[in-house]
Amino acid sequence: MVSLRFPFPFFQPPNPQPPNATTANISASSSGSFPAAWVCAAGIAAGVAVCKASTDPFLQTPFNSLLSNLINRNNLAPMLGSISLSDNGSAAPVTETRTGMSFPSVLSDSQRLLGVGLRRKCILGLKNIDVYAFGVYADDADIKKVLSENYGNLSVSELKEIKKLREDLMESDVSMTVRLQIVYGKLSIKSVRSAFEDSVGSRLKKFGGGADHKELLQRFTSQFKDEYKIPRGSIIDLSRDQGYVLRTKIDGKEVGSIESKLLCRSILDLYIGDEPFDQKAKEDVQQNLASLLQK
Repeated sequence: MVSLRFPFPFFQPPNPQPPNATTANISASSSGSFPAAWVCAAGIAAGVAVCKASTDPFLQTPFNSLLSNLINRNNLAPMLGSISLSDNGSAAPVTETRTGMSFPSVLSDSQRLLGVGLRRKCILGLKNIDVYAFGVYADDADIKKVLSENYGNLSVSELKEIKKLREDLMESDVSMTVRLQIVYGKLSIKSVRSAFEDSVGSRLKKFGGGADHKELLQRFTSQFKDEYKIPRGSIIDLSRDQGYVLRTKIDGKEVGSIESKLLCRSILDLYIGDEPFDQKAKEDVQQNLASLLQK
């Protein structure tokens, strides 16, 4: 089991009555919802312990439903904590807190969520807009197979400080996905195409020895055709499959695939490279990658 740095709901009792509440109100509260909330919280804690120890899905599923009902009924507020991702990958979805976009903890049965972040864009130097939230995933088995030989004997605290760990992840043939969830409701597919022309184009030049690689860039950006609509909540998956094949999907529909190690490296650099779109997301990826290697 490995602990990942994402929000997970814990519980706290409802707010107490304000100082000017009457004695009758305080008494009613004390005999009613206040102890009830504590009883619910205690029951939930006990249930969590039982379900955590059990591998029986018929026990876990009804409890999850009961837990959801209790949370809604008693207005128990979420707090921040960390989650433990079990061997079978069963964990709650993770929310990018600034946008409210939710990401599954496991993608395609084997890719673990390493970090979530936000792509912001400054308009005319005056205003930042939230363009999309993103989640970075990597295949657990691939990570251990490819990276354990060089990093398996190091501690988590050592690994999270080693820059080369992320570089080796980006260079290696580890299956990965960057999932984008559109936040800005007025975003057009033309804007996405233009943004990738700039950002991916600069990375292709950086990692391709200074050449423009215009044909490769055009093959990638041409996948985002004008016919596609991407309202708020739309999902774009950029996946590196075995053999350095970049596969692009929009709302679950594959729109193209390109075999190119250079292109895969350039895409990943946008999110976990030296100058990422979200620095905190990059740090979380490094931390959780280190935790998976020591699992």
